[in-house]
Amino acid sequence: MRALLTGCVLALVVGALAGCGGSSKPSAAEAQMQKEAALYEIEGIEKSFHEAATTHNVNLMMSLFAPGAVFNIGTETYTGKAQIRRFFATKNAAFMPQNHWEADTPSFLIKETVNGDKGTLYFQCHFIDVKTGKVMATVGVDHQVQKIDGRWLIVDSAASPASLSTAG
Repeated sequence: MRALLTGCVLALVVGALAGCGGSSKPSAAEAQMQKEAALYEIEGIEKSFHEAATTHNVNLMMSLFAPGAVFNIGTETYTGKAQIRRFFATKNAAFMPQNHWEADTPSFLIKETVNGDKGTLYFQCHFIDVKTGKVMATVGVDHQVQKIDGRWLIVDSAASPASLSTAG
């Protein structure tokens, strides 16, 4: 009788442990939580992008781009981090030392998507002169992003002038 009871208890424990074993497919709740976390991380790119522009921090800006990223602005295309860095350091008005602009985006103009380890991010950059409060430029930016080595990075980007009343 004792052997039978021990066997039943052991079978229950083994069954319970087997039920607790990790499956390779996350539950719907886990998948939703992972998606929301990815969207939050992708939106963080926008925050860092604007912090970099406001503080003229080219290194922070470059930390957002994948090594082989492509950045299109107007008719110009910059490929790879060295060319993109050169654009921000020498051609982008927001990074010029004489310009004291704050970069901002109204939250309703931020759109992000995620599908596995790839996603998209759209936002507008409103560059506001700190002294006058005047909007100096508005640019809409469409990014293709990808999770690479555990970080969401920009892999392809296109920027163009935008009006204050449009969204991507």
